[in-house]
Amino acid sequence: MRELDGLTVHVLVDNVTDMLSSRPLHVTSEMRVLIEAGMAEMTGEALCCAQHGLSLLVTARLGAERRTVLFDAGPDPYVIDRNVGRMGVDLGIVDAAVLSHGHFDHSEGLLKAAELIRAGNGGKAVPLHVHPGAFVKRALRLPTGNLLQLQDVPSRRALEQGGIEVVASDGREEILDGSFFLSGEIPRTSFERGFDVQVRMTDAGEWEPDPLVMDERFMLAHVKGKGLAIFTGCSHAGIVNICAHVRELFPDVPLYALVGGLHLAFPNEDLIDQTVAELQKFGLKTIIAGHCTGWRAMHALVNAFGDGVVDPLAVGTRQEL
Repeated sequence: MRELDGLTVHVLVDNVTDMLSSRPLHVTSEMRVLIEAGMAEMTGEALCCAQHGLSLLVTARLGAERRTVLFDAGPDPYVIDRNVGRMGVDLGIVDAAVLSHGHFDHSEGLLKAAELIRAGNGGKAVPLHVHPGAFVKRALRLPTGNLLQLQDVPSRRALEQGGIEVVASDGREEILDGSFFLSGEIPRTSFERGFDVQVRMTDAGEWEPDPLVMDERFMLAHVKGKGLAIFTGCSHAGIVNICAHVRELFPDVPLYALVGGLHLAFPNEDLIDQTVAELQKFGLKTIIAGHCTGWRAMHALVNAFGDGVVDPLAVGTRQEL
């Protein structure tokens, strides 16, 4: 993995909109991003749309070179189409896409994103790096015992017909000439229990427990003089497990930034205090958490690390790492 001069992260989709709170110096607010993109009047139609999901446009900078990954694509075509347009972002710069795991709130914008990417890159196919297990049918077991099915991830055939080249792997890999590193399956060694209300359908058509979400992968980038930036979709593997695995893989490089969803809302709110205490052992300098993290966990993180370290994700913002 190459050492980068820096990273630029555009938050295309997140659960939260917040353009009025003060931000750290490395964050450009949604309002400033929209004004830079040409917003002359503040109206509801001019603003980004917050929705339950995640999509990050991550650009690696090394000298004059730029390599860009679309990390997840949000929960539906509308939200990514709207927000990209409002922010003035050209998805034609995307060199590859990554699907962190097989849930609708990260995958349903993929076909629209591919359309926008190909409109800007001359029609070239878009590589999508994904674990082969992401295409399974899933549901949630409600407290009543009933099942609530989750929308399927677009099928391989649908993705390929949409101009996406599916690159399926359950192993570690470097992508874009070593600008980014993708994990393989993440070892589960801590107290974290995953997503214990989830089930998946077997080949025999029966539902079975699926708490571990083994198709989840994280992405890394190495920022020169700072350390490793970790990008995670939902942290169903457990954010402590993820950080411990990163340290195991790269023992000589400090952990610098953590960006994405930590899934400390339902059904994991009882693990917040223990998780935050363990995270303090990794020496993180920047935590940009959002999506499924939950407001209780955000409060706990700010109380433990301070607002000099923790800044919540918000749609429309731009981060410089």
